Amino acid sequence: MDVVTIGESMVLFTPESVGSMTYAAKFNKTIGGAESNVAIALSRLGHQVGWISLLGQDDFGIYLRNTIRGEGVDTSEVKFLSDCPTAVFFKERKMEGEPKVYYYRKGSAASKLTPNDIREDYIKQAKYLHITGITPALSASCLETVHHSIDIARKHGVQVVFDPNIRLKLWTKEEAAPVLRDIASKCDIVLPGVEEGTMLTGETNPEAIAKAFLSDVTTTVVVKLGKSGAYYGTASESGYVEGFVVEKVVDPIGAGDGFAAGFLSGMLRGYPVAESVKLANRVASFALTVPGDAEGYPYENQIDPSFVEVQR
Repeated sequence: MDVVTIGESMVLFTPESVGSMTYAAKFNKTIGGAESNVAIALSRLGHQVGWISLLGQDDFGIYLRNTIRGEGVDTSEVKFLSDCPTAVFFKERKMEGEPKVYYYRKGSAASKLTPNDIREDYIKQAKYLHITGITPALSASCLETVHHSIDIARKHGVQVVFDPNIRLKLWTKEEAAPVLRDIASKCDIVLPGVEEGTMLTGETNPEAIAKAFLSDVTTTVVVKLGKSGAYYGTASESGYVEGFVVEKVVDPIGAGDGFAAGFLSGMLRGYPVAESVKLANRVASFALTVPGDAEGYPYENQIDPSFVEVQR
């Protein structure tokens, strides 16, 4: 297993019409969820990925499991609960800009995750454990599960990569910041957006944000800068990597998860950090070109190998 990730996936309903959800009459059904997005993107890039979660014993849960499994992701650690629903959410369509998102996930099956749902043998076989700041926001038991999973990974030398992915519809800045700073301090790689980095460190400059996260434990920080690309920092090197120009952004949601997958793909391939960031930017750019969370992620044969000048 190359990567194991843990978190909630939801059924996503998107209206066929553009504009306010008030007047939407027909919807398309797909899936969404940061961790399963990363898993799908990595699988398309040729990696072995496992996703751990809980789903409701309902049609939506079966749909999610089957869809994610159909993308080549291992779902053997996914369990179904008969007394809790699978979460759903709605995302409006806009001609440009960030769409409004409406979550219906309180009391969902995934919010019931506990350390007992995590098998040590499953995590220790992976090269990376991927977690986000969404899972600890779902419940106290989910927070405990995240810490338990990190402890297992560190015990067995599995690299932990953390994307803060702050969702202020789940908790406030004041609630999120200390919890996510604590989690970040236990992770090998941290991938904040620049606004998230500012929220967690108080710094506004990407270089200062990276420096604030770096420690004896956290050895690599990549600060996402949207269309400007990203800044990376390690103990021995740092720099800016330009983004890829996308002439028309159809839907920005899912790009950050594509970035995380692209970066991990580069690291798994043995690329230097700068070239891994370049691959991350490229994968993220694909996600911007189509509606939906995971639909736009590229397959390995869609990535032109010539744009990455790998110095091994």
